[in-house]
Amino acid sequence: MVVHPNIHIPKESFPHWIWYAIECVALIVISFLAAVKITDSFGELPVDVHNYMITGIFGMFFLVWYIGIRGFILKKKILQNRF
Repeated sequence: MVVHPNIHIPKESFPHWIWYAIECVALIVISFLAAVKITDSFGELPVDVHNYMITGIFGMFFLVWYIGIRGFILKKKILQNRF
């Protein structure tokens, strides 16, 4: 059996930064929807307080994900798949 020298390997040809872009867009959508649902559960709030709460909860999602989960939990040695 002969092996083709020009075989296509998707991991090597697919740009790595696209995964970060997909992750960021998904985080924006999920955090915004969650922030709106959380602030709506508080009842009647003035519009300016409502907007500040949405912004704060939205920012907390980013801090928790990028600093907490991605920075500490997903960087553990046991989770790395290197030989």
